[in-house]
Amino acid sequence: MIKNTWKTLSLLAFCGAIVLANPADAKADEVSGPGLSSGNYIATVEAETVNISTDESGQEILMAASRGSSFQVVEDMGDGFVKVKVKDTYGYLPVDGNATVTQTDEATIAALEAAYDAPAEFRQSVVNYALQFVGGRYAYGGSDPHTGVDCSGFTRYIMQHAAGISLNRSSGGQASQGVAVSSDQMKPGDLIFYGNGRSINHVAMYIGNGQIVHSSTYKTGIKISQWNYRTPVKIVNVIGE
Repeated sequence: MIKNTWKTLSLLAFCGAIVLANPADAKADEVSGPGLSSGNYIATVEAETVNISTDESGQEILMAASRGSSFQVVEDMGDGFVKVKVKDTYGYLPVDGNATVTQTDEATIAALEAAYDAPAEFRQSVVNYALQFVGGRYAYGGSDPHTGVDCSGFTRYIMQHAAGISLNRSSGGQASQGVAVSSDQMKPGDLIFYGNGRSINHVAMYIGNGQIVHSSTYKTGIKISQWNYRTPVKIVNVIGE
């Protein structure tokens, strides 16, 4: 199930986190489980994207990790799962067909932990989490992108689950949160608001490269658009630096 091989990593990419708890830090030499001998291990995602869950059932998603993301392995759970450290909490990664577990050294583990605090990487992790829902259904008043969601329900769900940030329910309410920024200051993960005159009636998330992701209409559902497909009323940073 797990390949205990050595390889040199040319890139360590951390794909964000959701802070749900504050477990005691696991030491690198505490890795255990049926497929691992004592040592330091990392899991590197090879699939385009894979969900890391809060438990082995996979029912509750902790985060969506993209290709190239690496995580410290805490324990081999067997049955195709490894327990990994995700910032200040733990998650369960399905390895088979999704990731490779390799033995590494203390310096690599330390580099991963340092990457956890990189603001740009964290913002990208929020964007990656949102993008998994592209193609999903629009539903007025909906609050879950798995079943159908409106524009503010979508941004509220993403921020809560991918960044641990609580937002108001309506687009107008969300526009009152965070710090207003200009278009040349906006970063991936910032919220862009649209409206008629001074009345806000739509919100989207900026994903970089001049694009947004948003739950748009009944016809199009959750989609990617150009950030200025409508004239923005306000741009807000709710994540911080």
